Order: sequence, then C-alpha cells, then structure tokens
Amino acid sequence: MKKQILNYGFFKNMFFVSMKKNKKVAIIMGSQSDYSTMKNCEQILKRLKVNFETKIISAHRTPDRMYRFAKLASKNNFSVIVAGAGGSAHLPGMIASMTIIPVVGVPIESKKLKGLDSLLSIVQMPKGVPVGTVAIAETGAFNAGLLAASIISLSDSKVKKNLENWRKSQSINVKKKPK
Repeated sequence: MKKQILNYGFFKNMFFVSMKKNKKVAIIMGSQSDYSTMKNCEQILKRLKVNFETKIISAHRTPDRMYRFAKLASKNNFSVIVAGAGGSAHLPGMIASMTIIPVVGVPIESKKLKGLDSLLSIVQMPKGVPVGTVAIAETGAFNAGLLAASIISLSDSKVKKNLENWRKSQSINVKKKPK
C-alpha cells in the first residue's frame, strides 16, 4: 500500500511539474490571409499576458510541417492549440487527431459561404476526436484566445488573476442605462 502511495505521489508531482512548464498557446492557421482574423487571438492573449507562438501550417499545402508540429507540440511546451482554418477547414481536426493537447478551432470567414463551410467542417468532428469550436471570424478568434487563457489559468495563478480582472472590467464597462 505504501508503495502505491509513493508512486502516486511521484506521478502527481510529475503532473504538476509538467502543468507548470506547459503554459504556452500555439496559434496556427492555414495561410497568411488567415492572419487578419487570427491576430484577434493574439491581442487578447497579449492583454492577459499569456505566452504564445503564431505559425502558418497548412493541412493541405504543408502536411509534413503539420505532422511535425502536432507530434512535437507537447515537447515544445504548448498547452492549448488554437487553429484557424477556412473552406474545408481540416487543420484543427487533423491536429487534434495527432495530439491530446486541447484544440480550439476558429472558422475563418470565406467569400463564398461566409465561413459556414469552415464552421461545419470544424464542428462536425467524428466521435473520439474533439475540437472545441468558436464563432466564425474575428469574434471566434478573440473568444478562442479567452478560452485558451481559461485553460491555462487552471495551472497558472497569474493568468487566472489577469483573466478575472479582464472579466471584471467587462462588467464594469456595461452601462446601466442607454444614452
């Protein structure tokens, strides 16, 4: 019995060490044109003082880069991956299929279907490969940043405090009466 407790303590400590070490968000997108949307994710993460890296990784045009990124994401200290994709929007799902790190999909607005194609591609993941999905375009990218910060805040008290303060400021800024 004592040996089991020691082993549990060892694994428990290893878990907390890795949770403290992995506090970085990856913001990935399929192309340069997606950056005008995904910069909204960067903006809120900067404001909340969450570490992040931004990369262009196309599921269709750079599959080897995508595979390497997904397989090394944990070793590269990412705790959350925010993946923006348009059209067929395979990037979030493909990444989620290769890692256990939480993936948040941001549907990029398309010209032809206004992002509905992207939204449906991301949200319709098969059972067993989850991708959290947010709204289409800039609002979705911003909210994906907030969701990523919320996940990080579970193991980072500074990010938690920054997020709490940001939420309080949102409440304070709501007027009681219209002008």
